[in-house]
Amino acid sequence: MAKAKFGYGWLIKWILAAILIAAGVLMKIYDEKIVYATTGIAIVMFSLFRVVPLMKTLKKEVLRTINLIEIIFDTLLGGLMIFVVFSGKLDVAGSIWVGLYGYMLTFFFLARGIIYFVSLFYFEEKSEPIKFWFHLICIALGPVILTLSILGEEIIPALGWMILFIAVGGGGYLGYDGFGGYKKYREKSKALNAKKQAEKQAEAKPIVEKELPQPIKDEVEEKETYIN
Repeated sequence: MAKAKFGYGWLIKWILAAILIAAGVLMKIYDEKIVYATTGIAIVMFSLFRVVPLMKTLKKEVLRTINLIEIIFDTLLGGLMIFVVFSGKLDVAGSIWVGLYGYMLTFFFLARGIIYFVSLFYFEEKSEPIKFWFHLICIALGPVILTLSILGEEIIPALGWMILFIAVGGGGYLGYDGFGGYKKYREKSKALNAKKQAEKQAEAKPIVEKELPQPIKDEVEEKETYIN
């Protein structure tokens, strides 16, 4: 008898939702370190996860080389951000790394946007609307962050609010998606219990013995009537 397959992805989503929201709240409370570390980890992940798919799908060698150089620099940049946090350099009063954060972020956004649009228009790479708008936002964010950095404005607190908003929104989505998975899990559980109950009821019913076949009686021969 085939067993019902239960999916427990909803539980993982609920756990991740709780962690994501908690991380977003902590980011707002401890702005500098967590925002710095999160940015570095996100840049490293974004860079390394793109290596194999890009190298396999880009048709032109020059594009592969340009993107690989960008990935190397971005990975080093993200790694530097992580190092700054865990080495305690942000704990020093008046640390230059707080001011350099905006410039590093500017480099990341402008490099990604420029390389994308060069690939799109100069090398005629195909793309989708969502990727186009995302990289257009990157191009727009770069100069804004650079200007704020030059003016000495604090970027990290603003990013803390943005990350908190994203974390709460992402946590809410995961929670809602997990709720749908939990409903399916309960429906399967209900169907399985109903099936077991039906099997138990069927086993509890007394078995009615079938009557043995009766022997066929010989037909009485009818007297034939002869017409004179």
